[in-house]
Amino acid sequence: MKVAVLGLGEAGIMYSSAFAQAGCEVQGFDIREVPVPEGVVFASSVEEAVQDAELILSLVTSRGAVAVAEKTQGKANDGAVYIDLNSASPAKKNEVKDALGEKIKMVDGAVIGSVMQFGAKVHLLLAGSYATDAAEALSVIGAKTEPIGGEIGDASQRKLLRSVFMKGLGALISESMQAGEQTHQVEWMRAQIANELAHGEDALDRLNDGTKLHALRRSNELQDSLEQLQHKADSALNWPVTRGAVDVHKYWARSRELTITEQLAQVPTAALGDGGDRLGLVHSSIKQTWKSQAIAGKAFTVYTREGDNQAIHRALKEAAPGDILVISGGGFTERALMGELIAQRAQNAGISGMVIDGAVRDVDELQKLDFPVWAAGVSPAGPYKHGPGRLGVPVSIGGVVCQHRDFIVADADGVVVIPGESAEQHLQAGLAVVADEASRREQIQATVPIT
Repeated sequence: MKVAVLGLGEAGIMYSSAFAQAGCEVQGFDIREVPVPEGVVFASSVEEAVQDAELILSLVTSRGAVAVAEKTQGKANDGAVYIDLNSASPAKKNEVKDALGEKIKMVDGAVIGSVMQFGAKVHLLLAGSYATDAAEALSVIGAKTEPIGGEIGDASQRKLLRSVFMKGLGALISESMQAGEQTHQVEWMRAQIANELAHGEDALDRLNDGTKLHALRRSNELQDSLEQLQHKADSALNWPVTRGAVDVHKYWARSRELTITEQLAQVPTAALGDGGDRLGLVHSSIKQTWKSQAIAGKAFTVYTREGDNQAIHRALKEAAPGDILVISGGGFTERALMGELIAQRAQNAGISGMVIDGAVRDVDELQKLDFPVWAAGVSPAGPYKHGPGRLGVPVSIGGVVCQHRDFIVADADGVVVIPGESAEQHLQAGLAVVADEASRREQIQATVPIT
């Protein structure tokens, strides 16, 4: 049997090796130059890999699944069995089916279990009219298959439902181990988790390491699961645990070289606003007092009486380095809540900047100090210092509710408040907006006539 394996990642290498060892003629393709197992021929293109193949396995991730199917259509032999094993939504699987056309036997495949643990014998769900054909072809390598028939998308739907539990469990374990590291109780935490798992420390390491190693792919898979659940109109649950698991995976997926605040500071507030459904953007009356660099950090909230800064003085003693003071002053702009001296004290405390729904003064000195401040106005009049005021409470800032420890991003365009529990999702959404705009900019520039 001639087999084509599209995508030579961990699973692709495993399957291509298994078919080669079973005596099959195997051609593999990947967009990267990767070493292939003995007995496997590396093809230069998808079209070359699928030529005359009787069985085709697609393992290119959800993002590339349709494009690979389009390249297969017209090149693979009529009647070839095509198993899409990518973790994708049912809708995506049907897009693949449409791209392949009617002459190729499309099968919706879903990996149920750990490839690292079970190898080629990992449990596979197979759905669609040709599920039994696929199971027969996979029997050559002793694969554990479960043909469920049904429609294309049925296997992937079950896979996404399982991900709610398995990816959530992996996220919980990785976060628990991180908590153990930060409290210097790693071995104690390992023992607590391992004692509750059927396969002990082996299961712990597999789930913990796998969550980090495959974080980006699994975050996308879990996001598909979440979207599938949200489309159920009769559900009153907002799926908070699954949302949290998505965030944990996105945390591990992004570069460890930068903190989330450093990465947020590099994304324009406009992109973060667009990616966040244009919510959380502070009123335009709160703007830069001078042209400073963009800042990002966790909010230390201050709720104060109009024109009174006693609470700000208290906040300077309690805020942590890297915090941004978010001061709700009722939008009153006739008395400044801070100036040069408070800015110097804030800098000494490591505070990154301030966002004030009120007035400031000493603007020229703030610029000389290089201390970023966004405010609703400027006034030379000094503040009262009697109180009352509260720290670390929810505040309203420019028409937006800001919880203590939410994230703040501020730049020349304005200020956006990002809920702490969804910061990872906002970051990824903002980065996607930036990438999309860059692509469209290139297209626009390419159409400009040369004069």
